[in-house]
Amino acid sequence: MAAKAAPDGYTLLIATTSTHSIGPYINTRLPYNTETDFTPVGQVAVATNVLVVPNSLPVKNVRELIDYAKKHPGELNYASSGNGTVVHLTAEAFKAQAGVFITHIPYRGTALAVPDLISGKVQVLFDSIVSGLPHVKDGKLKALAVTSLKRSPLAPEIPTASESGLPGFESDTWFGIYGPKGMPQDIVNRLNAEFNKAIQSQDVKDRLAKLGAEPVGGTPAQFAAMVKKDSARWGKLIKDRKITAE
Repeated sequence: MAAKAAPDGYTLLIATTSTHSIGPYINTRLPYNTETDFTPVGQVAVATNVLVVPNSLPVKNVRELIDYAKKHPGELNYASSGNGTVVHLTAEAFKAQAGVFITHIPYRGTALAVPDLISGKVQVLFDSIVSGLPHVKDGKLKALAVTSLKRSPLAPEIPTASESGLPGFESDTWFGIYGPKGMPQDIVNRLNAEFNKAIQSQDVKDRLAKLGAEPVGGTPAQFAAMVKKDSARWGKLIKDRKITAE
């Protein structure tokens, strides 16, 4: 609907990593082209994931998890919210960089996977920090790392994967605004300025924090460049690991 709407600034699309960075590589029959059918307006926020494991797993950090996986090949399973999701791809990126083999067990959402994680039926999950953190604070799970390059203000005591033995490891979910293709530059600039202003208000910052997200902002060009880089990274992983939505 957004791709086919009039480019008058009254129809906008909130897009994410899943729709624009991953979607085109997972589903090659999309009825739109993410690069040519939309006008980038700006990035509004970014959210990180947290690597959680059951208390029964004898590891205290990322390095110990990698060592354990290498010493026990095929023993560990990781849960995801389904094939081709950010959760799935983050775990595959982790496996690729760490050089370990962990079996994928897809669920219909991470909420359904958490009971099996707590009980130890599955041993690894890259969950949204908002949904994963309460189980950590309740003492039901252990958090080993966050997947952003810098520590999350929601849990600054949890180290990043990058500082825990996987240099440069990063997996965030971005959220941004697009309009239909052909949107006049003056409308793009006005919308961009208003979104940049809005995400700096304390009310919006507080609401984003409750969702595990942080405001970003920036120009349309910066947003487009970020998405292009992010798409190339996920596209390469999907191709190299032969990941499909099936």
